[in-house]
Amino acid sequence: MSYTGNVTVGGPPDSRELPGLSVTKLAVGPMDNNAYLLRDLRTGEALLIDAAAEADRLIELIGDTPVVRIVTTHKHADHWQALAEVQAATGAAVAAHPIDAEEIPVTVTEPVEHGDTVRAGDIELTVIHLRGHTPGSIALRYDAAAEPHLFTGDSLFPGGPGKTTSAADFTSLMKDLEQRVFDQLPDPTWVYPGHGNDTTLGAERPHIPEWRARGW
Repeated sequence: MSYTGNVTVGGPPDSRELPGLSVTKLAVGPMDNNAYLLRDLRTGEALLIDAAAEADRLIELIGDTPVVRIVTTHKHADHWQALAEVQAATGAAVAAHPIDAEEIPVTVTEPVEHGDTVRAGDIELTVIHLRGHTPGSIALRYDAAAEPHLFTGDSLFPGGPGKTTSAADFTSLMKDLEQRVFDQLPDPTWVYPGHGNDTTLGAERPHIPEWRARGW
């Protein structure tokens, strides 16, 4: 069965293989968060994006895979409920943007900024700072496939940008999404959000004027 990215809490993960790595998506917790396990196909090393909830299920998903790094996309609590337990089980380094790091209840050993990279084995992902949903929200971009793959946390979903709490934050997020994502990446770019189903930039791009007009 081909990958769809449509997963449900309590249901099985969905996996796909890209050049150089496998991506496994699992839905966890009461807020239907997505966690992503990215495994380097050559070395077997892996990184986890958002240890959001249900540590037991995440640890079962990881199995004996050596997870060397856990990336937290932003400071909101639904994205790190399982972080302490999964980090203790794996011994992984913890990466996040330094602006959000103080509100993540595990020491961020690897602060990352816009343009930095995070690695596991031969996997290299580029950090994109998207200011607005939180001050330190980040996305992660993988470029070693036929088209880019983008893990957006809560900054971009099917149907628009993530929630913001002020007009200034919305303007900031839209500016960063347009300049750092839509202006830089092609339509086939696959988007893996922090909640819900996947999308592509091509599916979302025509709606940018609508998002700006509605203000959320």
